[in-house]
Amino acid sequence: MAVLYRLPNHMPRAAALAAALAVPLGALAADGHAGHGHHPAPQAGPMEHGAHGGHDHTGHAGMQHSPASAALPPNIPRLTDADRAAAFPPLTAHAPHGRSLNSLLLFEKLEYQDADDGSALVWDASGWIGGDIDRLWLRSEGERTNGHTEQAELQALWGHAIGPWWELVGGLRQDFKPGSAQTWAAIGLQGMPFYGLETEITAYYGEGGQSSLRLEADYDILLTNRLILQPTVETNFYGRNDRERGVGAGLGEIEAGLRLRYEISRQFAPYIGVSWGRLYGNSEDLARDEGEDEEEARLVAGIRLWF
Repeated sequence: MAVLYRLPNHMPRAAALAAALAVPLGALAADGHAGHGHHPAPQAGPMEHGAHGGHDHTGHAGMQHSPASAALPPNIPRLTDADRAAAFPPLTAHAPHGRSLNSLLLFEKLEYQDADDGSALVWDASGWIGGDIDRLWLRSEGERTNGHTEQAELQALWGHAIGPWWELVGGLRQDFKPGSAQTWAAIGLQGMPFYGLETEITAYYGEGGQSSLRLEADYDILLTNRLILQPTVETNFYGRNDRERGVGAGLGEIEAGLRLRYEISRQFAPYIGVSWGRLYGNSEDLARDEGEDEEEARLVAGIRLWF
């Protein structure tokens, strides 16, 4: 490091720069009188003589400097190997990505709903086990009304991360209700396009040539550190009519909800809210033929928890 001096205006710029760079900071601190003629004067270079008619200007403050080999001040000890080792300790290596084994089980919804046909128990759960690159996902959702299972499904998917916030998934889905059991192949994409918004886009191909596309999203709005408002939406499309299961080709249904939860802890949060569902197109026609409602709003109360 060098200290720059203010030099006479008649001194050439190149000579001033050379003089400034020649003054080490340690030498200045050691002497305490830099710039007053107490240091050995260097021989003037060609530029100094050419600019000032051959006169020696080493008496100027900017031309006084110490040799680069000047000793450090006595109150600054020299660095030792022990000092360097203390300042730069060896780093502990961490396990490579994907080799550590972790797991999570989350009940996003475990709730009571006040349905038109009676009380309903609704669940929406997911869990995974694996590393941060590859993992096994399990998903399940369903509904029981007045002690009878109206809808139930289980999915087993293998997920592979394709970026910090996105994951490809593929596997199987098994429907138990409504109608007879049905197996689907599944492939999809899940992730977080921006903070707080969780999305799932999954396509299914089932027995008998049936196909389906499901879009899901939920967003956490932090009102306080513990009070969180969560809007949700789920939309289902179908490739063909399936009267046994009450679904029709095209847009089948949209379900939206708004839940307000209080996190007693991150793992345990009771909530209240509302849920609204609506059938469309051929699915609406099939429901009307069976004497069922095509639209319904419900009050909900439940618990969100994870392990």
